[in-house]
Amino acid sequence: MPQRDPLREQIIAQYDAMSPQLQQAARYVLEHPDEVALVSMRELARHAAVQPATMTRLAKFLGKQGYDDIREHYVAALRRGNDGFAAKVRQRTEGATAAANDTIAAHMLHGLSVQISQLCEPDSLQRLEAIANTLKSARKVYVLGLRSCHSVAWHFHYVMSLLGDRSVHLEGPAGTGGDRLIRATPDDVMLVVSVKPYAVATLELTQLAKDKGLTILSITDSEVSPLVGLSDQTIFCPTESDSFFHTLTPALAISEVLCTLLAEDDRPQALDALQRADEHFLSLNTYASAIPRRE
Repeated sequence: MPQRDPLREQIIAQYDAMSPQLQQAARYVLEHPDEVALVSMRELARHAAVQPATMTRLAKFLGKQGYDDIREHYVAALRRGNDGFAAKVRQRTEGATAAANDTIAAHMLHGLSVQISQLCEPDSLQRLEAIANTLKSARKVYVLGLRSCHSVAWHFHYVMSLLGDRSVHLEGPAGTGGDRLIRATPDDVMLVVSVKPYAVATLELTQLAKDKGLTILSITDSEVSPLVGLSDQTIFCPTESDSFFHTLTPALAISEVLCTLLAEDDRPQALDALQRADEHFLSLNTYASAIPRRE
């Protein structure tokens, strides 16, 4: 188990009381603890897109004498080498070295492989198992993911629809997706996917489902995501990318693992459902059975 970090816990606990600028700085500190230990305050502030004075104000807000108290906390953690920071630094250094000699594509793919491997850490595996167990016992599973997260939500719903009829995808024409919650009950759960920037409609529908008594399960990107306060169970997916856009590959990997855990829970029933699906697709001539030969 990772060592408890009181400063991290304090930042998360006080995050909602911070101003937007302090939140931006605090979130960067949470997501880049190695940088806090290794770079200057000015450089860290530049990376976080805030003024250096904001870092000082963050320290004061947390009851510290100054920013150096925050930096020393992470320096000490880095020296201990038992909280994962050192591994992240090595990964980043290796990535930077590779980038100098390799293609952008290779560098991005290396970064994705590191992010996927982080999902194998004990905390993530425990969260995956807990969410899968909650999904198994639900009467209906309402699935929500808007804008860029639509692809992850749709993937989960599509696979689950091959296994049975418990999955309900919250999308619809003319803004009617939320209408499908009309018959939702406390015996149901909502699986919601959202990463920064968080869609307002996602948060509103999640609040509605919570008010109706549904159990909320979320796939999101940070301990300070607004979904955390609405959720009964959460698993975190990294989204950083060397691209201009955030990556959803780790979130999709979580979706695939959850689907597999649910299928494996009752393998005979899953195989029977998939056999019926195959027969249905065959009757519709959905897939090519062979590649046509050129004459």
